[in-house]
Amino acid sequence: MMQTITLDEIEAAARIVYTEMQATPQYCWPLLSERLGTEVWVKHENHTPIGSFKIRGGLVYFAHLAKSSEMPKGVVSATRGNHGQSVGFAARRYGIPATILVPHGNSVEKNAAMRAFGVHLIEHGEDFQAAREYAKDLAHEKSLKMISSFDPLLVTGVATYSLELLRAVKDLDVVYVPIGLGSGICGMLAVRDALELNTEIVGVVSAHANTYAKSFVSRSPVESTVSTKIADGIDCRVPEQSALDLIWKGVERIVQVSDTEIAESMRIMYECTHNVCEGAGAAAIAAALQESSKNKGQKVAVIASGGNVDRDVFTKILNGENFVD
Repeated sequence: MMQTITLDEIEAAARIVYTEMQATPQYCWPLLSERLGTEVWVKHENHTPIGSFKIRGGLVYFAHLAKSSEMPKGVVSATRGNHGQSVGFAARRYGIPATILVPHGNSVEKNAAMRAFGVHLIEHGEDFQAAREYAKDLAHEKSLKMISSFDPLLVTGVATYSLELLRAVKDLDVVYVPIGLGSGICGMLAVRDALELNTEIVGVVSAHANTYAKSFVSRSPVESTVSTKIADGIDCRVPEQSALDLIWKGVERIVQVSDTEIAESMRIMYECTHNVCEGAGAAAIAAALQESSKNKGQKVAVIASGGNVDRDVFTKILNGENFVD
């Protein structure tokens, strides 16, 4: 079980994060609130320097790594894109070579963004889990430091967006948080508990990558198949045990959203706020929409976790293409 993250640790992480970026905004958009039938606040993690919340974890992880006596000759990690951009951004900041594994067929534009940060990009396997296993092999073979997508320092870093949100918007009844491997939602739980709030935390997964939803119900880790076409940021096949322990303890429920619901929420987000969300970034909006009758009269927040969607995919979605579930 991961140790409890303290408020002091999260505030120290925020000081590291703010050397490279400002706090992101949280806005209550009238048209979006109208569509969802209640007061809705959006935490805009699509506004970071990499277009994703993941940058926060990378900055904190590498700041600690740079201070340690074990500075590696290089790092390696696996990603669908946003974690890899975070590693690339922070590794370049500290002059550490980074190798990133992605599955075949990964987002073209996320791959290009990672290369722009100077990473050595390798395509391997058919999904994230296969890329992750190969990254572990490479770490052993080439004496590189393996950076998981879920690590206490990463969680502490990404928890800073939750601290910003929960301090800025008082008396939230419920927050919807997308789950990939779980760093974002575990950070939200840590902040909610540190601030001693009663806000419900609701996890959101793709209905086509629902390992965490199944594991939540069964109270044991359950692998799932992955078939989502547009929510690559949350297409996890194997859950992280340390994340599950925290989720079982503190999350109210986990909502599953389909590709069709996500595509519609990407359109709604653009129509109502003119913000671009990738599939994973719109998942929380899709869940709030699905539960709109439950949320009547509630003060709701959704995490727009990222905006890194390929142009051709977004064009199809804006033009009304619905991905068959």
